[in-house]
Amino acid sequence: MREIPPEQSLISYPSAFPIKVMGEQVAGFVDAIVSVARQFDPGFDAATVEQRPSSGGRYLSVTITITATSREQLDELYRTLTTHPMVKVVL
Repeated sequence: MREIPPEQSLISYPSAFPIKVMGEQVAGFVDAIVSVARQFDPGFDAATVEQRPSSGGRYLSVTITITATSREQLDELYRTLTTHPMVKVVL
């Protein structure tokens, strides 16, 4: 992967960065996502989590907004979320 110089990044750090995570609507899904968010942003406030169930009610979309401090932090957060067993999609 090619490193992007900071002056060419579209994101300025630190900044509020929303991430949408989708998975089955099961007990513990939101808590699991909050736990991952806190690994990468210790000041993450779980009260800011937005939830939206799918029309059929089987899936849940969770939006977390973390304080992004670097490209490396975001890359690792995306890797952690996409490999989580409860997560179907990360946007």
